[in-house]
Amino acid sequence: MKNVVILSASPRKNGNSDILCHQFMKGAEEAGNNCELIMLYDKKIGFCRACYACFRTGKCVLKDDMAEILEKVQKADVLVIATPTYFLTMNGMLKTTIDRFLPKWQDLGGHDVYLIITGHDHRGGLKLVGNELTEIFEHLGNEIKGIIWGENVWQKGEVNGTKAMEETYQAGLLV
Repeated sequence: MKNVVILSASPRKNGNSDILCHQFMKGAEEAGNNCELIMLYDKKIGFCRACYACFRTGKCVLKDDMAEILEKVQKADVLVIATPTYFLTMNGMLKTTIDRFLPKWQDLGGHDVYLIITGHDHRGGLKLVGNELTEIFEHLGNEIKGIIWGENVWQKGEVNGTKAMEETYQAGLLV
């Protein structure tokens, strides 16, 4: 049994990224894994202040939900990172969260990582997000196991019935 932590940057409950997170979780739980879905928009996460106090203490000076998220990420075997695409890149909530990895960045490697990327564009328009997130998580010492592309979806729920639904479920089963 593996510990799977899913970070969803979807601002919409039951939005396309959120739906795919639940599909992944369904497959991973059916495979016998322990899963936790963290909806980033339900959390209080402030912007990094670049004070670098965390370099001395290993902790951020901001008192918000990020310390708990970092602890869960560190303990995970598998990370799933999901974001809608905003202007060809990850959305601000995910970027803010990643910036706040700073206090523990040296301890965030060794995970299998799956990326879920959604957007109204075709894969070419989502590709930059995949490249950015791959670079970030590989640089931290993780292995990207797969990218699920929820392409050509914009309105809430449009991902239902697409091949991304089955791909996401299958990826969860393989964890």
